[in-house]
Amino acid sequence: MDYDKEDERLIEQAFEDLLDSCNKICKNEEDRNFIKRAFFLAKEAHQGVRRRSGEPYLLHPIAVAKIVVDEIGLGVKSVVAALLHDVVEDTDYTVEDMERIFGPKIAYMVDGLTKMSGVFNADTSAQAEYFRKVLLTLSDDVRVILIKIADRLHNMRTLGFMPRDKQIKITGETIHLFAPLAYRLGLFPIKSELEDLCMKYRFPEEYESIARKIQESESERKEYIDRFCKPIIEALDKNHIQYEISGRIKSIYSIWMKMQRKQIPFEEIYDLFAVRIVFKAVPFPSEKTQCWQIYSSITDIYAPKPDRLRDWISMPKANGYEALHSTVMGPDGTWVEVQIRTDRMEEIAERGFAAHWKYKRATLSQSDDAFDLWLGKIRDALNGPTENAVEFLDNFKLSLYTSEIAVFTPKGEQRHLPFGATALDFAYDIHTKIGNKAIGAKINHKIEPITQTIKSGDQIEIITADNAKPKAEWLDVVTTTKAKQAITSFLKRERQNNIEHGLALFEEQLAKYNITMKGRALRKVLPAYGCRNKDELYSKIGAGIISLDNLDKILRTNSTSKILKFWTLWRDSSADEEGFDTESSTTNSGDEEKFVIATCCNPLPGDSVVGFKDPASGRIFVHKATCDELNRLASLFGKNIIKDQIKWSQHKAISYLSTIELRGIDRMGLLLEISHIVSEDFSINIREVNISSHDGIFEGNLSIYVQDTDALNALMDKFRQVKGIESVKRGSDHKE
Repeated sequence: MDYDKEDERLIEQAFEDLLDSCNKICKNEEDRNFIKRAFFLAKEAHQGVRRRSGEPYLLHPIAVAKIVVDEIGLGVKSVVAALLHDVVEDTDYTVEDMERIFGPKIAYMVDGLTKMSGVFNADTSAQAEYFRKVLLTLSDDVRVILIKIADRLHNMRTLGFMPRDKQIKITGETIHLFAPLAYRLGLFPIKSELEDLCMKYRFPEEYESIARKIQESESERKEYIDRFCKPIIEALDKNHIQYEISGRIKSIYSIWMKMQRKQIPFEEIYDLFAVRIVFKAVPFPSEKTQCWQIYSSITDIYAPKPDRLRDWISMPKANGYEALHSTVMGPDGTWVEVQIRTDRMEEIAERGFAAHWKYKRATLSQSDDAFDLWLGKIRDALNGPTENAVEFLDNFKLSLYTSEIAVFTPKGEQRHLPFGATALDFAYDIHTKIGNKAIGAKINHKIEPITQTIKSGDQIEIITADNAKPKAEWLDVVTTTKAKQAITSFLKRERQNNIEHGLALFEEQLAKYNITMKGRALRKVLPAYGCRNKDELYSKIGAGIISLDNLDKILRTNSTSKILKFWTLWRDSSADEEGFDTESSTTNSGDEEKFVIATCCNPLPGDSVVGFKDPASGRIFVHKATCDELNRLASLFGKNIIKDQIKWSQHKAISYLSTIELRGIDRMGLLLEISHIVSEDFSINIREVNISSHDGIFEGNLSIYVQDTDALNALMDKFRQVKGIESVKRGSDHKE
């Protein structure tokens, strides 16, 4: 069905708007015609197709192209690729057609933006395979990723037309991968919008509540910002600086995350906004000097908070971000963050990668900066060995660091690593061979274990030994992609060698007893040695963990009854978790669904929960709706997410072990009052109380048995009324 007149009008209007935006990137009429050719081909290819909203599908690639040019700042080729990004995937056109009509570069970009088709490995995730293909284009052309982010942004802006299960899948992908990726590529406004949109569709009530409160306090906030900025404006004007000053509200998502992290209401968040000063730099002195001069003028007016100074001018972030941040004490005893940057720094902060390269070309700089170094590490990680796409994505996620530290080699070379990195991460950052042979480290000339966490400013020397080798436990210690890949690769090689050696030893031992039926022998041997499969058995034999000295005795023992008993116990342990009902979950052959409370977030009855059906076991793992692991799973296995079919049962009475964290001012009788509230007022059993006091301040954990979140919240509210208790938070929970 062709588009009607109204559709044609909407398409023409949208394309004219796009062409207006492209005036700043088109050098000549040839560039404009190139864009028009792409538009007319896309229009012909998508003719009559509509989105879920009912609007012509062509409006989507036009909108993506407009984001690419207006909000990211890319050029003509990127606009053309954005217009064509769904043509190969959704129509009869091929990548070869794209190359013939538009050339190899456009064809490559379109191919990178096209979802994978065909048969996927049944043991992995089609979503993960798709992301892997898109991310691999980072090795050659970052623009493909930027266009994909623009595509995701427009899809998120129109997510309201999608069904609920698709919303969870798409928001899971977005918050787990696309938002951190946008941040890492310097697209901070897009990253913030993606996060806000994810929250809007995943937690609509909380989103609307915060948005409403922000709006209600707008006039009061504006009055405070004006009062705060007035003396700063006078100082800047006196120094004849060209500038713009504004107060910017934090994103709804970041406010909500702070409320979740600190477990405080909206009213207790005082740093809702930051004041930004963007000035036009003069040729002399340096931009850095000019930023510090403005900082000095501000701190002459307002006292700074020493531990909240952030100098990202001397040491820019890996995404190219440069600015000077300081928190100062404003009027009425309120801390206010002030951000100082030049107009060049502002464009890089808003446009990220595109602006970064624009200024790099303008200065003819050939040296590698922080962004180049990060991109090099990403390319190494993307080209590194990996077993499957899910493992690949988990490793890649480690590369999207949100905070970094700077450390030094013994010769003074600076290295950037993620916050929380260990000396072992540093060793692998220097070279894989050094990491594999590491046994310890000298941190600031003091010998420390190789697993020691390092901090910014540390000078590190790695101690190695020729007979040292990576251990499996190291995977739980390191934080960087390079370290994890190197350790995993070594362990896989070693395991394969052990398997081959172990198989030879096993067959040699069987030959002594004239046994050739390995399958029958394995059925007896595996449970006897506590192995799940033959590879684990061979690997442990090859590594010397399992000795075959008693193999003859095991083979002569009739262990059938023991195996059956083991199987029965396993089945019993995987029976339905009490406390859940399902309204419409599908089952196979009349089997009941297996519900398991996820240990990563340990939801309590009353928590908003989402189910994930494990592809391997068929069991449904129940997570809190806010669980980070759930976002990861949704980004990889979106079809396995179960949202509306799971609810807490009201007629099951089960005890859940929950923890409350308390902090406040110590006084005589406080512990007795806390115990009385729990035992007498609420009739709740206490498992453990652990409270310590130092310099008049007490901190402690209270482990109790509760039935649901209502009981827990009521108890926490009661604690908040107790004299001296300043902070009450819910800790990690466990089911008993």
